[in-house]
Amino acid sequence: MSKRDLKKYLATLPKEELEEQLMSLYNKFTDVKTYYNFIFNPKEDKLEQEAKQKILHEYFPLKGKRAKLRRSTAQKYIKHFLTLGVDAYITADVMLYNIETAQRYTAKREIRTATFYKSMYNHYKQTVDYITANGMAADFKDRIAKVYLETERQQWENFKEFERIYDNFE
Repeated sequence: MSKRDLKKYLATLPKEELEEQLMSLYNKFTDVKTYYNFIFNPKEDKLEQEAKQKILHEYFPLKGKRAKLRRSTAQKYIKHFLTLGVDAYITADVMLYNIETAQRYTAKREIRTATFYKSMYNHYKQTVDYITANGMAADFKDRIAKVYLETERQQWENFKEFERIYDNFE
């Protein structure tokens, strides 16, 4: 069904039936429920803190086991933020927090897998692009510079690529 057909169909429904269908969607699909819960009660700061805690525990777990280092955890939260329409400043903050946390971890422990560094590079590029596209470059310039300088200080194998992104950003 196309969007146009759906619009026509919804226009023919009486208000009560439309309300019933929305309630059915709300009860049946968790994504719909999450969306409406966010729209009517947008606790963005709570979502931000929850995301930061999860990211932190990926690198520095509470229960003495090894760090999982799953970069996908942060990506899931960022995608969720974009879907819900969370404030762009908060989304950018979480994006940078993910890279900064990974750098705190690599400052203590060297990671030998190239995929980690490639993933962090891709995430850095995505973050810089997102910040630039949303006109927040002035707000995050210092943090973006610190991330680049830290990759150079730690001699990440792809720090030259980070430098290229940073130079384009400036």
